[in-house]
Amino acid sequence: MTSTYGGDVEVSAHGLPEWLLPVARLAETIEPRQLSRFLPPPQGGGRPSAVLVLFGEGADGPELLLMERSGSLRSHAGQPSFPGGALDPEDGDPDEEGPLRAALREAEEETGLDPSGVQVFAVLPRLYIPVSGFVVTPVLGWWRRPSPVGAVDPAETARVFTVPVADLTDPANRATTVHPSGHRGPAFLVGSALVWGFTAGVIDRILHFAGWERPWDRTKRVSLDWRA
Repeated sequence: MTSTYGGDVEVSAHGLPEWLLPVARLAETIEPRQLSRFLPPPQGGGRPSAVLVLFGEGADGPELLLMERSGSLRSHAGQPSFPGGALDPEDGDPDEEGPLRAALREAEEETGLDPSGVQVFAVLPRLYIPVSGFVVTPVLGWWRRPSPVGAVDPAETARVFTVPVADLTDPANRATTVHPSGHRGPAFLVGSALVWGFTAGVIDRILHFAGWERPWDRTKRVSLDWRA
């Protein structure tokens, strides 16, 4: 699969490693409702944004790049997440190449990632984060040429880390969280962090539809203040 957004941002699954092909295939057919029950308002609205779901090959096999947001931020403070953020005007049309540019730009600004080493291979349907009003496009990437990463601005990013996919699929690391709003969602205890909320939801659905999910105890609960 190869396509071009806005004439200059290529999306291609050519040359992906064999283990990543199930993710590329799911992106071709997955419906928004299969990813989340929180979808963009039908009447429009919400702030266009994008995240980079970046797969790499580390010392422990396939891995995902994550970051932990600074505890001083007004939105999602201290929460592990994918690199990403709101579209800027220079990113372009939100309905075309804008989300791809934004995902790569934000990843560079937050983690120091060299975007030239990233192969964007698919884009998932837009989702919605009610608490912040973001309409989020998950952009899937293959870290073809890894580059050094780390927290660029401590006021925005507390740390940057990678998590082996094997740790994400390990049933011992999986649980369910209950948000103060009452919403229940999947969580992962990995990389000395509790990954929950939007990020955990996207990871959970990717693992499921890629055929990587292993049976886990859905009755296991973990508090959002799990370190307390």
